[in-house]
Amino acid sequence: MPGTSRRRPTLEQVAAEAGVSTSTASKVLNARPNISAGTRRRVEEAMERLGYAPTTGPRAGTAVRTATVVFRTLADTYAMRVLEGVLASAREHGVEVVVDVLDVRGSERGTSGSASVGTSAGTSVGTAPGTAGGTAPLSPAWIRRQAARGRVGVVLVTSEPTAEQHRLLRAHGVAVVHVDPANPLDDSTVSVGSANFSGGVQATRHLLDLGHRRIAFAGGGPTFQPSAERLQGYLSTLRTAGVEADEALVRSRAHTFEAGVAMADELLDRTDRPTAVFAASDSIALGVLASAQRHGLRVPQDLSVVGFDDSSAAVSSVPALTTVRQPVAEMGRVALRTLLQLARGERVDSHHVELATTLVVRDSTAAPSAAPAGA
Repeated sequence: MPGTSRRRPTLEQVAAEAGVSTSTASKVLNARPNISAGTRRRVEEAMERLGYAPTTGPRAGTAVRTATVVFRTLADTYAMRVLEGVLASAREHGVEVVVDVLDVRGSERGTSGSASVGTSAGTSVGTAPGTAGGTAPLSPAWIRRQAARGRVGVVLVTSEPTAEQHRLLRAHGVAVVHVDPANPLDDSTVSVGSANFSGGVQATRHLLDLGHRRIAFAGGGPTFQPSAERLQGYLSTLRTAGVEADEALVRSRAHTFEAGVAMADELLDRTDRPTAVFAASDSIALGVLASAQRHGLRVPQDLSVVGFDDSSAAVSSVPALTTVRQPVAEMGRVALRTLLQLARGERVDSHHVELATTLVVRDSTAAPSAAPAGA
């Protein structure tokens, strides 16, 4: 249409394009209930075709500021500790928190509830507004709703958004902070994590100092950035010590107990098995302990094991797990605090914050046995 091509599309135009009333289009935009899936889809497709971007935010003096936190999964202690830090910071700043969860298999399907926190210490859990009507976290419709509701911004935890999702978040003015991003980020993004490389150095140096030379690495997915950085710390420390890294002793699978068992089974079935294993997470390390027991090996007399995280399970395991402590709750605190800075238009001190790790020595590591490796 002449004279209108450069104008910002209006909600009225979206409604006309979708063949619905403006009030219905508004209900879809704001995730109101009682809208059929077909109508919701038509309106969202119309928004996409027209390039509609919400221009309204929260009215002055109304709702409390709200931030959204997106997790890959809530089914582990790592996620719970990040959330603990986010909620603690939210209480300090009078911010409410809504939680969405991505499907752990990699598809973007919202499955969780929301946690709301004001200035009190209480929390509540219910259906996440962002997932109403089946809208997936980080989908175009979900991103538009974050902007329409005037969210403070979004904290993405161990997520791997696409370039297009990053573009849409920026286009809609949604501030984003990553916690332990799964993929490398450029300087246009902001992240908070632990010093993974340094943690890998600490774990490997400890095992070398005990006298181990056949040290295996059991990691998460090969493309998962935190695990890759821990692997690089391990490899760098071996090189510095003049120990040749044996590729046959390096495994990468997933940050789960089951993956730890599977990787350790492969390593411990070898005739030249390792005398120590550095696991890239406590979950993996616990799987290594289980495999060692199944192979009739004593920890630490026959096999030393180091984990990464310092989860509650590391303390209660038998033997208690030597591990690299990362300040997970503090990562959540810093992430929300940084998000608030971005939302206020303030400059941040660093685009990629790395918090220090600490080696915690317990009972799962000792000097290697004098017996030959295959004995």
